[in-house]
Amino acid sequence: MLDQTDLHILALLRENARLSWKEIGEQVHLTGQAVGNRIRRMEDMGVIRGYTAVVDPAKLGPSLTAIVTILMKTTDHGQFERFVRGRPEIVEAHRVSGEGCYSLLVRVPDQTALNALLDDILAYGNYRLSLSIGRLK
Repeated sequence: MLDQTDLHILALLRENARLSWKEIGEQVHLTGQAVGNRIRRMEDMGVIRGYTAVVDPAKLGPSLTAIVTILMKTTDHGQFERFVRGRPEIVEAHRVSGEGCYSLLVRVPDQTALNALLDDILAYGNYRLSLSIGRLK
């Protein structure tokens, strides 16, 4: 079970995963060692699955961000899910209710790369495409 201190530690790590245990401890009123023990326990429990860097795609050069809604033409989704996992340009994938079966967040360098991905998706179903014109959050 997680207590309020664990949840506070998780919130701090979500904000900045590079904080030292000592810095976190100062904010949650624990020693750095006690924070480290809690973090290791949450890692062992699978609550913390890893650490990552959040990269600003705009700083890497020109790119397109697209939201693609997939309308599957089959009920066998396993092959499509393997396809999604193998495509690095698909940065998020969600199985959704409502209109469509999946919603994909796609980042590609240009329209040619987007067209190639969309052509590959047609093997699994149709799609509806929305292009991002600006990120709010």
